[in-house]
Order: sequence, then C-alpha cells, then structure tokens
Amino acid sequence: MSSPLITRPPAWLDDADCNIDDFRAQVLRPTHLADYPHAHDVRLGVLVYRAADLGRADRRALQAELVGALTDGPGVVVFEGAYDAVVVDAASVAFTELIDAQRAEGSAAGDHFGKPGANDRIWNAAQKLALHAPEVFAEYYANDALAVVSQAWLGPRYQVTSQVNVVNPGGAAQVPHRDYHLGFVNAEQLMDYPAHLHRMSAVLTLQGAVAHCDMPLESGPTMLLPYSQRFAAGYVAFYRPEFLDFFAEHHVQTPLRKGDAVFFNPALYHGAGANTSGDIRRMANLLQVSSPFGRAMESLDRTAMVRAVYPALRAMRSADRPAHEVLNAVVATAEGYPFPTNLDHDQPIGSLVPPSQVDVVLQALDADLDVAELDAALRAQNERTIP
Repeated sequence: MSSPLITRPPAWLDDADCNIDDFRAQVLRPTHLADYPHAHDVRLGVLVYRAADLGRADRRALQAELVGALTDGPGVVVFEGAYDAVVVDAASVAFTELIDAQRAEGSAAGDHFGKPGANDRIWNAAQKLALHAPEVFAEYYANDALAVVSQAWLGPRYQVTSQVNVVNPGGAAQVPHRDYHLGFVNAEQLMDYPAHLHRMSAVLTLQGAVAHCDMPLESGPTMLLPYSQRFAAGYVAFYRPEFLDFFAEHHVQTPLRKGDAVFFNPALYHGAGANTSGDIRRMANLLQVSSPFGRAMESLDRTAMVRAVYPALRAMRSADRPAHEVLNAVVATAEGYPFPTNLDHDQPIGSLVPPSQVDVVLQALDADLDVAELDAALRAQNERTIP
C-alpha cells in the first residue's frame, strides 16, 4: 500500500496534456536582467551575453547561470562577438569551397525542411572542415564561448557535430519545431515514450548557431519562442494547429552580427526565418553538441544478427504470430536508431529521419523478401551510412 504523502507525475503524456492555455501560462512571462547578473542585455526575452566578458567572469558561477537560463529561464542565450571575424571569414571561405565542390559534383544536399537545391547545406561539416582545412578547424573549435556553454549543459567531454546551412534570398521559413532527439520522432509515436524521456531528451543535446554574416531581420534569423522548453508536452504539441498559430503570433527574432552565436535548449520551439532580403545569403554553422553518454556499453554487430535471425522472423510472420510479437523480435535484433549516419548519402528527404535498420527489416518482412534480397537491402543501407 503506497503512502498518501507520495505523489508521482503521470508516467505518460496524453491529449489532455496538450492544453494551449497551460502553454500560454508557461510561455508568456518576462525575462528580468537582474536575475542573470552575468548577462549584458535582454532583447525580446532573449538573454544576451558579451563573449568579451568571459575571461573576467567566475566560470562556474557563469555556467550555473547558463544552466538556469536554458532550463527554467528563456531557454536561449546569445553571445555577442563569440567569434573573431578573421576566424569566421576563414571558415566561411572553406565552407564555400566545400559547397562549390558539392555543386561541381552535382550533389545538391537536401535537409529536413528544404528541397535539394533550394538552399546550400553541408552535412557533417565538422569532419569536412577538419579534413579540408585542419588549421581553420582548430582555430574555430578552440572557441571558449562554445566551450563554456557546452560544458555547462553537457559536462566536459561533449561531442560537437555541425551542419552548415546557407539560406538564399527567397528561402522559406521552417515549420516551428523542437529538436533532436524526440523532436525527430514521428508524431504518432511520441506518446509511446514515457514522460520522463520527454523530460530527459532536452538534456542530451545543446543546439547552437554561429552567424557567418550579418543577419538583419529581413535575412530571417532564427524564430524563437522563449520559455517554450518548459512545457512538458511540447514534443507532442508542436504538431498541433493551435500551437503553430501561437508560435506565429508570439515568436521573436533577434538580429545577429557576424561572429555572434546563439545557443538554446533543444526543446525550445524554434525555426529558421524566411529570407526576404534581395541579396543576403544567410550562412550559419548549425552546431549540435551532444552528451558523451548516449552510447551502449557493448558493441554489437546487429547486421550479422539480422542476417542470422531473419529466417526465424519470416517464419513467425508466416505463422500469423501477433504483429507486436514480430515487432518485438525485430527491435531486439536490429538497430532501431538511424543516427549517426552520412547525411550526404542517407538524406531524410520526405521524412524527419532516414530509415533505421529496424525499418529496413520491417519493410523486408512486409514485402516477404528472401534472405538474399534482405542482404542486398542491408548492404545498400550500410553503404549509405558510411563516410
């Protein structure tokens, strides 16, 4: 018999948790500069810090303040002058060379929200920059503003990945969204994840962007909804029309100068703005900084496991075993997560994510592929994921 003094939050989210009035109460609140003594300014609810002040600050106290800002505060901070212009310009030259090489090869890179060729995108830009211009890479990622906020959110051994995005004049705005991990899960599956994973997802990554050019409002800097990361059901709710309408009415945008950097909780509602300028090619290096703990203890060759188990899976399917039992066996055998992958070859066009190995196996079972046909599908997927 449980104690009447113990109260537990619900284990699962449901439709009743997606209440727009509750969301409004969480989001529509002011940001007080006095609550953040290391900050320089507040602009439309967004905290602004000066990178030049980092060396004079008590580092641990500043990081504690950043944790509070990203967790229960506005959820987004800007570091003015995070990067020297010389460093940014050198990286921009290298990124432009990489984009030109992609175009010459005829490999227009698509992304989650734009068709191939609409904008310019460099997937896996961190690795490509390191191989193409290692000295530039070293200078770029020696940056202390990036280190301060990444260490604050994720600890000392964070992992940096990046994708360069150039939104050309006329580029459309993104649909507002939350980000990786649960932000990339299909809407119909989100409620299958317990509520504590909705809370946990946001602390596994930190989102950021470095401005590689001046970004006035007409160029479409990121649309942000301060405090929206506080809403527990936000991953489920952002697909719903009333939440999209609320974002359209209440989001803010803050102009950035070349070298400024913005960092935000991945659960913050956000989206790239429309580039309505006539001549600004809005280049940003989109940073996704990850926890080092998102790895299993053991290394498994799941492709070998699938090859071995597939005949038994086909037999279960042919014997009309309950679909959930077949699915359980597939999930225990195959790799269920599509990342990390080579997004140049394994692009998520038409979906938030490319297919996982689980998806490949389920598709093979649906099509009643034989072992040789499955093996060809697995090889094709593996070839898409390697650098």
